Amino acid sequence: MDLSELRGEVAARRIDTVLLAVADMQGRLQGKRLSARYFLEEVAEHAAEGCSYLLAVDVDMNTVDGYAMSSWDSGYGDFVMRPDLSTLRRVPWQEGTALLMADLVWEDGSDVAASPRQILRRQLARLAEHGWHAFAGTELEFVVYGDTYEEAWRRGYRDLTPANLYNVDYSLLGTARIEPLLRRIRLGMEGAGMYVESAKGECNLGQHEIAFRYTDALTTCDNHAVYKNGAKEIAAQEGVSLTFMAKPNAREGNSCHIHLSLRSPDGDPVMAGPGPYGLSETGRRFIAGQLACLREFTLLYAPNVNSYKRYAPGSFAPTAVRWGVDNRTCALRLVGGHGTALRIENRVPGGDVNPYLAVAAMIAAGLHGVENELELEEPFAGNAYASGSETVPGTLRDALALWEGSELARDAFGEEVAAHYANAARVELAAFDAAVTDWELVRGFERM
Repeated sequence: MDLSELRGEVAARRIDTVLLAVADMQGRLQGKRLSARYFLEEVAEHAAEGCSYLLAVDVDMNTVDGYAMSSWDSGYGDFVMRPDLSTLRRVPWQEGTALLMADLVWEDGSDVAASPRQILRRQLARLAEHGWHAFAGTELEFVVYGDTYEEAWRRGYRDLTPANLYNVDYSLLGTARIEPLLRRIRLGMEGAGMYVESAKGECNLGQHEIAFRYTDALTTCDNHAVYKNGAKEIAAQEGVSLTFMAKPNAREGNSCHIHLSLRSPDGDPVMAGPGPYGLSETGRRFIAGQLACLREFTLLYAPNVNSYKRYAPGSFAPTAVRWGVDNRTCALRLVGGHGTALRIENRVPGGDVNPYLAVAAMIAAGLHGVENELELEEPFAGNAYASGSETVPGTLRDALALWEGSELARDAFGEEVAAHYANAARVELAAFDAAVTDWELVRGFERM
Protein backbone atom coordinates (compact mmCIF):
# COMPACT_ATOMS: atom_id res chain seq x y z
CA MET A 1 0.00 0.00 0.00
CA ASP A 2 1.30 3.47 -0.82
CA LEU A 3 0.38 6.73 0.90
CA SER A 4 -2.20 7.74 -1.69
CA GLU A 5 -3.97 4.40 -1.33
CA LEU A 6 -3.98 4.82 2.44
CA ARG A 7 -5.58 8.25 2.04
CA GLY A 8 -8.33 6.68 -0.05
CA GLU A 9 -8.92 3.90 2.46
CA VAL A 10 -9.08 6.37 5.33
CA ALA A 11 -11.47 8.63 3.42
CA ALA A 12 -13.69 5.60 2.73
CA ARG A 13 -13.52 4.71 6.45
CA ARG A 14 -12.07 1.28 5.76
CA ILE A 15 -8.87 2.09 7.71
CA ASP A 16 -8.92 4.09 10.92
CA THR A 17 -5.73 2.97 12.71
CA VAL A 18 -2.06 3.03 11.71
CA LEU A 19 0.56 1.09 13.66
CA LEU A 20 3.98 2.75 13.65
CA ALA A 21 6.43 0.00 14.60
CA VAL A 22 10.11 -0.31 15.44
CA ALA A 23 12.09 -3.50 15.95
CA ASP A 24 13.61 -3.71 19.43
CA MET A 25 16.71 -5.63 20.52
CA GLN A 26 14.77 -8.89 20.56
CA GLY A 27 13.31 -8.23 17.10
CA ARG A 28 9.85 -7.56 18.59
CA LEU A 29 7.51 -4.90 17.26
CA GLN A 30 7.16 -1.92 19.58
CA GLY A 31 5.49 1.38 18.79
CA LYS A 32 2.23 3.30 18.74
CA ARG A 33 -1.33 2.89 17.54
CA LEU A 34 -2.11 6.14 15.78
CA SER A 35 -5.40 7.42 14.49
CA ALA A 36 -5.18 7.26 10.71
CA ARG A 37 -6.13 10.93 10.41
CA TYR A 38 -3.33 12.00 12.75
CA PHE A 39 -0.84 9.80 10.92
CA LEU A 40 -1.73 11.33 7.57
CA GLU A 41 -1.80 14.93 8.82
CA GLU A 42 1.28 14.87 11.05
CA VAL A 43 3.34 11.70 11.34
CA ALA A 44 3.73 10.71 7.69
CA GLU A 45 5.69 13.88 7.02
CA HIS A 46 7.06 14.86 10.41
CA ALA A 47 7.63 11.51 12.23
CA ALA A 48 6.79 10.61 15.84
CA GLU A 49 8.74 10.19 19.04
CA GLY A 50 9.31 7.27 21.39
CA CYS A 51 11.22 6.79 24.64
CA SER A 52 14.82 5.72 24.10
CA TYR A 53 14.42 3.10 26.81
CA LEU A 54 12.96 0.82 24.12
CA LEU A 55 16.55 -0.16 23.29
CA ALA A 56 17.74 -0.25 26.89
CA VAL A 57 15.46 -2.68 28.73
CA ASP A 58 15.29 -6.41 29.30
CA VAL A 59 12.71 -8.81 27.86
CA ASP A 60 10.27 -7.86 30.65
CA MET A 61 10.65 -4.15 29.78
CA ASN A 62 12.50 -3.47 33.02
CA THR A 63 14.99 -0.61 32.94
CA VAL A 64 18.51 -1.96 33.45
CA ASP A 65 21.94 -0.43 33.90
CA GLY A 66 24.89 -0.48 31.54
CA TYR A 67 23.60 1.14 28.35
CA ALA A 68 25.43 4.26 27.18
CA MET A 69 22.63 5.47 24.90
CA SER A 70 19.82 5.59 27.47
CA SER A 71 19.70 5.63 31.27
CA TRP A 72 18.29 7.37 34.34
CA ASP A 73 21.36 9.62 34.31
CA SER A 74 20.56 10.78 30.78
CA GLY A 75 16.88 11.21 31.63
CA TYR A 76 15.47 8.57 29.27
CA GLY A 77 14.69 11.07 26.54
CA ASP A 78 13.10 10.45 23.16
CA PHE A 79 14.34 9.30 19.83
CA VAL A 80 12.59 9.97 16.55
CA MET A 81 10.52 7.26 14.88
CA ARG A 82 10.86 8.15 11.20
CA PRO A 83 8.26 6.31 9.08
CA ASP A 84 9.55 4.20 6.21
CA LEU A 85 6.61 4.68 3.85
CA SER A 86 7.82 1.87 1.59
CA THR A 87 6.82 -0.60 4.34
CA LEU A 88 3.18 0.50 4.59
CA ARG A 89 0.83 -2.49 4.56
CA ARG A 90 -2.60 -3.69 5.66
CA VAL A 91 -3.02 -5.78 8.81
CA PRO A 92 -5.88 -8.09 7.79
CA TRP A 93 -6.18 -9.77 11.19
CA GLN A 94 -6.90 -6.41 12.89
CA GLU A 95 -9.98 -4.53 11.74
CA GLY A 96 -9.38 -1.20 9.98
CA THR A 97 -5.64 -1.31 10.53
CA ALA A 98 -2.47 -0.59 8.58
CA LEU A 99 1.15 -0.87 9.72
CA LEU A 100 4.54 0.46 8.74
CA MET A 101 8.07 0.26 10.08
CA ALA A 102 10.05 3.21 11.38
CA ASP A 103 13.78 3.92 11.39
CA LEU A 104 15.17 5.27 14.66
CA VAL A 105 17.17 8.50 14.56
CA TRP A 106 18.14 11.13 17.10
CA GLU A 107 16.77 14.67 17.05
CA ASP A 108 19.79 15.81 15.00
CA GLY A 109 18.95 13.23 12.31
CA SER A 110 21.81 10.85 13.09
CA ASP A 111 21.09 7.13 13.25
CA VAL A 112 20.46 5.40 16.56
CA ALA A 113 23.45 3.12 16.12
CA ALA A 114 22.16 0.26 18.28
CA SER A 115 18.80 0.04 16.47
CA PRO A 116 18.65 -3.40 14.78
CA ARG A 117 17.17 -1.98 11.58
CA GLN A 118 19.94 0.61 11.39
CA ILE A 119 22.60 -2.03 12.05
CA LEU A 120 21.33 -4.00 9.06
CA ARG A 121 21.09 -0.85 6.92
CA ARG A 122 24.77 -0.10 7.58
CA GLN A 123 25.84 -3.57 6.47
CA LEU A 124 23.68 -3.29 3.35
CA ALA A 125 25.39 0.03 2.61
CA ARG A 126 28.76 -1.71 2.88
CA LEU A 127 27.56 -4.30 0.38
CA ALA A 128 26.37 -1.54 -1.93
CA GLU A 129 29.90 -0.12 -1.99
CA HIS A 130 30.86 -3.35 -3.77
CA GLY A 131 27.87 -2.98 -6.09
CA TRP A 132 25.98 -5.86 -4.48
CA HIS A 133 22.51 -6.41 -3.02
CA ALA A 134 21.57 -9.09 -0.48
CA PHE A 135 18.58 -11.37 -0.83
CA ALA A 136 17.43 -13.40 2.15
CA GLY A 137 14.81 -15.85 3.31
CA THR A 138 14.09 -17.01 6.86
CA GLU A 139 12.56 -20.38 7.81
CA LEU A 140 10.88 -19.88 11.17
CA GLU A 141 9.48 -22.78 13.19
CA PHE A 142 6.95 -22.60 16.03
CA VAL A 143 5.09 -24.94 18.39
CA VAL A 144 1.30 -24.64 18.77
CA TYR A 145 -0.56 -25.41 22.00
CA GLY A 146 -4.29 -25.77 22.58
CA ASP A 147 -4.07 -23.50 25.63
CA THR A 148 -4.53 -19.74 25.51
CA TYR A 149 -1.60 -17.49 26.37
CA GLU A 150 -3.34 -16.56 29.63
CA GLU A 151 -3.85 -20.23 30.56
CA ALA A 152 -0.22 -20.97 29.75
CA TRP A 153 0.90 -18.06 31.95
CA ARG A 154 -1.23 -19.19 34.89
CA ARG A 155 0.17 -22.72 34.60
CA GLY A 156 3.74 -21.47 34.60
CA TYR A 157 3.99 -22.85 31.04
CA ARG A 158 3.83 -26.42 32.38
CA ASP A 159 1.58 -29.28 31.28
CA LEU A 160 0.43 -27.54 28.10
CA THR A 161 -1.39 -29.48 25.38
CA PRO A 162 0.49 -29.55 22.06
CA ALA A 163 -1.64 -29.27 18.93
CA ASN A 164 -0.26 -32.61 17.71
CA LEU A 165 0.57 -35.56 19.93
CA TYR A 166 3.09 -37.21 17.60
CA ASN A 167 5.79 -36.22 15.11
CA VAL A 168 4.05 -34.60 12.10
CA ASP A 169 7.15 -33.80 10.03
CA TYR A 170 5.84 -33.53 6.43
CA SER A 171 2.57 -35.20 7.52
CA LEU A 172 -0.46 -33.91 5.64
CA LEU A 173 -2.75 -35.63 8.12
CA GLY A 174 -0.99 -34.03 11.07
CA THR A 175 -0.99 -30.53 9.60
CA ALA A 176 -4.69 -30.90 8.69
CA ARG A 177 -5.47 -31.04 12.42
CA ILE A 178 -4.68 -27.34 12.74
CA GLU A 179 -5.12 -26.23 9.14
CA PRO A 180 -7.75 -23.63 10.11
CA LEU A 181 -5.11 -21.82 12.19
CA LEU A 182 -2.33 -22.29 9.63
CA ARG A 183 -4.63 -21.10 6.84
CA ARG A 184 -5.62 -17.98 8.80
CA ILE A 185 -1.98 -17.15 9.33
CA ARG A 186 -1.06 -17.78 5.69
CA LEU A 187 -3.95 -15.71 4.33
CA GLY A 188 -3.29 -12.95 6.86
CA MET A 189 0.32 -12.68 5.79
CA GLU A 190 -0.67 -12.72 2.11
CA GLY A 191 -3.01 -9.83 2.86
CA ALA A 192 -0.14 -8.04 4.55
CA GLY A 193 1.87 -8.19 1.33
CA MET A 194 3.99 -11.29 1.89
CA TYR A 195 4.55 -14.13 -0.58
CA VAL A 196 3.66 -17.36 1.26
CA GLU A 197 5.24 -20.48 -0.21
CA SER A 198 4.10 -23.35 1.98
CA ALA A 199 3.37 -24.80 5.40
CA LYS A 200 4.65 -28.09 6.76
CA GLY A 201 4.76 -30.06 9.97
CA GLU A 202 7.96 -30.46 11.96
CA CYS A 203 9.35 -32.97 14.47
CA ASN A 204 8.37 -31.63 17.88
CA LEU A 205 4.83 -32.20 19.10
CA GLY A 206 2.64 -29.47 17.64
CA GLN A 207 5.57 -27.98 15.70
CA HIS A 208 5.02 -26.33 12.30
CA GLU A 209 6.67 -24.01 9.82
CA ILE A 210 5.29 -21.51 7.31
CA ALA A 211 7.77 -20.58 4.59
CA PHE A 212 7.89 -17.31 2.65
CA ARG A 213 9.46 -16.37 -0.66
CA TYR A 214 12.88 -14.75 -0.41
CA THR A 215 13.26 -11.06 -1.21
CA ASP A 216 15.69 -8.24 -0.48
CA ALA A 217 17.25 -8.59 2.95
CA LEU A 218 15.65 -5.59 4.66
CA THR A 219 12.16 -6.49 3.45
CA THR A 220 12.66 -10.09 4.56
CA CYS A 221 13.56 -8.96 8.07
CA ASP A 222 10.60 -6.56 8.23
CA ASN A 223 8.30 -9.34 7.02
CA HIS A 224 9.79 -11.74 9.58
CA ALA A 225 9.05 -9.34 12.44
CA VAL A 226 5.51 -8.61 11.24
CA TYR A 227 4.78 -12.32 10.68
CA LYS A 228 6.06 -13.34 14.10
CA ASN A 229 3.94 -10.70 15.81
CA GLY A 230 0.91 -11.42 13.63
CA ALA A 231 1.03 -15.18 14.08
CA LYS A 232 0.86 -14.73 17.85
CA GLU A 233 -2.05 -12.28 17.51
CA ILE A 234 -3.96 -14.66 15.25
CA ALA A 235 -3.28 -17.59 17.59
CA ALA A 236 -4.63 -15.56 20.51
CA GLN A 237 -7.76 -14.71 18.51
CA GLU A 238 -8.25 -18.44 17.90
CA GLY A 239 -7.95 -19.26 21.60
CA VAL A 240 -4.62 -21.07 21.29
CA SER A 241 -0.97 -20.13 21.74
CA LEU A 242 2.24 -20.65 19.84
CA THR A 243 5.87 -20.10 20.70
CA PHE A 244 8.98 -19.34 18.68
CA MET A 245 11.38 -19.83 21.61
CA ALA A 246 14.47 -21.77 20.62
CA LYS A 247 13.97 -24.73 22.96
CA PRO A 248 10.50 -24.87 24.55
CA ASN A 249 10.96 -28.43 25.86
CA ALA A 250 13.31 -31.40 25.78
CA ARG A 251 12.37 -32.36 22.21
CA GLU A 252 13.46 -30.64 18.98
CA GLY A 253 13.88 -26.87 19.19
CA ASN A 254 12.52 -24.14 16.95
CA SER A 255 15.06 -23.18 14.31
CA CYS A 256 15.28 -20.17 12.04
CA HIS A 257 17.47 -21.14 9.11
CA ILE A 258 18.57 -18.05 7.20
CA HIS A 259 19.27 -18.25 3.46
CA LEU A 260 21.41 -15.53 1.89
CA SER A 261 22.65 -14.74 -1.61
CA LEU A 262 24.09 -11.72 -3.41
CA ARG A 263 23.12 -10.09 -6.70
CA SER A 264 24.55 -7.39 -8.91
CA PRO A 265 22.47 -4.30 -9.81
CA ASP A 266 21.44 -6.15 -12.99
CA GLY A 267 20.18 -9.10 -10.98
CA ASP A 268 23.08 -11.42 -11.81
CA PRO A 269 24.17 -13.87 -9.10
CA VAL A 270 27.40 -12.85 -7.40
CA MET A 271 28.14 -15.99 -5.37
CA ALA A 272 27.50 -18.40 -8.25
CA GLY A 273 30.18 -19.11 -10.81
CA PRO A 274 32.20 -21.68 -12.75
CA GLY A 275 34.27 -22.85 -9.79
CA PRO A 276 33.87 -26.00 -7.70
CA TYR A 277 30.38 -26.55 -6.28
CA GLY A 278 29.02 -23.83 -8.57
CA LEU A 279 30.72 -21.02 -6.63
CA SER A 280 32.45 -17.92 -7.90
CA GLU A 281 35.64 -16.65 -6.25
CA THR A 282 33.51 -14.11 -4.42
CA GLY A 283 31.15 -16.86 -3.30
CA ARG A 284 34.00 -18.94 -1.91
CA ARG A 285 35.44 -16.00 -0.01
CA PHE A 286 32.01 -14.96 1.26
CA ILE A 287 31.48 -18.43 2.76
CA ALA A 288 35.03 -18.47 4.14
CA GLY A 289 34.18 -15.27 5.97
CA GLN A 290 31.09 -16.93 7.48
CA LEU A 291 33.26 -19.68 8.92
CA ALA A 292 35.94 -17.28 10.15
CA CYS A 293 33.45 -15.10 12.03
CA LEU A 294 30.82 -17.60 13.10
CA ARG A 295 31.94 -18.23 16.66
CA GLU A 296 32.62 -14.56 17.40
CA PHE A 297 29.26 -13.51 15.89
CA THR A 298 27.19 -16.27 17.51
CA LEU A 299 25.85 -13.74 20.03
CA LEU A 300 23.84 -12.20 17.17
CA TYR A 301 22.58 -15.61 16.02
CA ALA A 302 21.76 -16.97 19.49
CA PRO A 303 21.00 -14.03 21.84
CA ASN A 304 19.40 -15.77 24.83
CA VAL A 305 20.28 -18.34 27.48
CA ASN A 306 17.67 -20.69 26.01
CA SER A 307 19.11 -20.33 22.49
CA TYR A 308 21.99 -22.67 23.31
CA LYS A 309 19.80 -25.55 24.47
CA ARG A 310 19.18 -26.39 20.76
CA TYR A 311 22.77 -27.32 20.03
CA ALA A 312 23.05 -31.08 20.44
CA PRO A 313 24.42 -33.88 18.24
CA GLY A 314 21.83 -35.48 16.01
CA SER A 315 19.29 -32.73 16.60
CA PHE A 316 19.40 -30.99 13.20
CA ALA A 317 20.70 -27.97 15.13
CA PRO A 318 24.37 -27.50 14.29
CA THR A 319 27.39 -27.82 16.53
CA ALA A 320 30.31 -28.04 14.08
CA VAL A 321 31.70 -24.87 12.48
CA ARG A 322 31.88 -26.45 9.04
CA TRP A 323 30.24 -25.96 5.68
CA GLY A 324 28.87 -28.65 3.41
CA VAL A 325 27.06 -29.10 0.12
CA ASP A 326 23.45 -29.90 1.05
CA ASN A 327 24.67 -31.26 4.38
CA ARG A 328 22.30 -30.54 7.28
CA THR A 329 24.85 -31.62 9.91
CA CYS A 330 26.99 -28.53 9.22
CA ALA A 331 26.46 -25.01 10.56
CA LEU A 332 26.55 -23.70 6.99
CA ARG A 333 24.82 -25.53 4.14
CA LEU A 334 25.25 -24.68 0.46
CA VAL A 335 21.96 -25.20 -1.37
CA GLY A 336 20.35 -24.36 -4.69
CA GLY A 337 22.76 -25.95 -7.13
CA HIS A 338 23.69 -23.05 -9.40
CA GLY A 339 22.77 -19.60 -10.68
CA THR A 340 20.36 -17.36 -8.81
CA ALA A 341 19.15 -20.32 -6.72
CA LEU A 342 22.60 -20.86 -5.18
CA ARG A 343 22.72 -19.61 -1.60
CA ILE A 344 24.24 -20.24 1.79
CA GLU A 345 22.00 -21.42 4.62
CA ASN A 346 23.01 -20.52 8.17
CA ARG A 347 21.54 -23.19 10.45
CA VAL A 348 22.77 -21.67 13.74
CA PRO A 349 19.87 -19.27 14.58
CA GLY A 350 16.81 -20.40 16.51
CA GLY A 351 13.26 -19.08 16.45
CA ASP A 352 14.19 -16.45 19.04
CA VAL A 353 16.67 -14.73 16.73
CA ASN A 354 16.49 -11.05 15.85
CA PRO A 355 16.53 -11.31 12.04
CA TYR A 356 18.02 -7.84 11.50
CA LEU A 357 21.04 -8.64 13.66
CA ALA A 358 21.54 -12.12 12.25
CA VAL A 359 21.40 -11.05 8.59
CA ALA A 360 23.67 -8.09 9.39
CA ALA A 361 26.13 -10.53 10.98
CA MET A 362 26.08 -12.79 7.91
CA ILE A 363 26.76 -9.85 5.61
CA ALA A 364 29.55 -8.52 7.82
CA ALA A 365 31.12 -11.97 8.01
CA GLY A 366 30.93 -12.45 4.25
CA LEU A 367 32.48 -9.06 3.60
CA HIS A 368 35.31 -9.93 5.98
CA GLY A 369 36.03 -12.96 3.83
CA VAL A 370 35.85 -11.02 0.56
CA GLU A 371 37.83 -7.99 1.66
CA ASN A 372 40.57 -10.14 3.22
CA GLU A 373 40.59 -12.65 0.35
CA LEU A 374 40.08 -15.63 2.65
CA GLU A 375 40.45 -19.09 1.15
CA LEU A 376 37.58 -21.54 1.60
CA GLU A 377 38.29 -24.95 3.06
CA GLU A 378 36.89 -28.05 1.35
CA PRO A 379 33.26 -28.84 2.17
CA PHE A 380 32.62 -31.41 4.83
CA ALA A 381 31.00 -34.66 3.74
CA GLY A 382 29.48 -36.99 6.31
CA ASN A 383 28.36 -36.45 9.87
CA ALA A 384 29.80 -33.13 11.05
CA TYR A 385 28.56 -33.80 14.59
CA ALA A 386 31.21 -36.52 14.82
CA SER A 387 33.92 -34.60 12.97
CA GLY A 388 35.84 -33.32 15.99
CA SER A 389 35.65 -29.85 14.45
CA GLU A 390 35.53 -26.58 16.33
CA THR A 391 32.00 -25.96 17.56
CA VAL A 392 29.63 -23.08 18.08
CA PRO A 393 29.77 -21.72 21.65
CA GLY A 394 27.85 -23.95 24.03
CA THR A 395 26.38 -21.24 26.26
CA LEU A 396 25.49 -17.57 26.15
CA ARG A 397 28.36 -16.92 28.57
CA ASP A 398 30.81 -18.48 26.11
CA ALA A 399 29.34 -16.50 23.21
CA LEU A 400 29.56 -13.26 25.20
CA ALA A 401 33.24 -13.87 25.97
CA LEU A 402 33.97 -14.42 22.29
CA TRP A 403 31.99 -11.30 21.30
CA GLU A 404 33.68 -9.08 23.90
CA GLY A 405 37.11 -10.22 22.76
CA SER A 406 36.32 -9.86 19.07
CA GLU A 407 38.15 -7.29 16.98
CA LEU A 408 36.05 -8.56 14.08
CA ALA A 409 32.85 -7.48 15.85
CA ARG A 410 34.17 -4.04 16.75
CA ASP A 411 35.51 -3.48 13.24
CA ALA A 412 32.29 -4.58 11.56
CA PHE A 413 29.69 -2.98 13.84
CA GLY A 414 31.54 -0.29 15.79
CA GLU A 415 32.40 0.06 19.46
CA GLU A 416 28.97 1.39 20.43
CA VAL A 417 27.03 -1.52 18.95
CA ALA A 418 29.52 -4.09 20.29
CA ALA A 419 29.21 -2.69 23.81
CA HIS A 420 25.42 -2.34 23.61
CA TYR A 421 24.76 -5.98 22.73
CA ALA A 422 27.41 -7.24 25.15
CA ASN A 423 25.46 -5.46 27.88
CA ALA A 424 22.23 -7.06 26.66
CA ALA A 425 23.83 -10.49 27.08
CA ARG A 426 25.11 -9.61 30.56
CA VAL A 427 21.60 -8.52 31.54
CA GLU A 428 20.16 -11.82 30.29
CA LEU A 429 22.79 -13.82 32.15
CA ALA A 430 22.28 -11.89 35.39
CA ALA A 431 18.54 -12.56 35.25
CA PHE A 432 19.12 -16.26 34.63
CA ASP A 433 21.73 -16.58 37.35
CA ALA A 434 19.29 -15.05 39.84
CA ALA A 435 16.39 -17.36 38.90
CA VAL A 436 15.43 -20.51 40.79
CA THR A 437 14.49 -23.07 38.13
CA ASP A 438 12.09 -26.00 38.15
CA TRP A 439 15.10 -28.28 37.75
CA GLU A 440 16.56 -27.00 41.02
CA LEU A 441 13.25 -27.39 42.85
CA VAL A 442 12.71 -30.97 41.67
CA ARG A 443 16.23 -32.00 42.62
CA GLY A 444 16.55 -30.09 45.84
CA PHE A 445 13.19 -29.37 47.50
CA GLU A 446 13.03 -32.66 49.43
CA ARG A 447 16.20 -34.56 48.72
CA MET A 448 18.86 -32.01 49.62
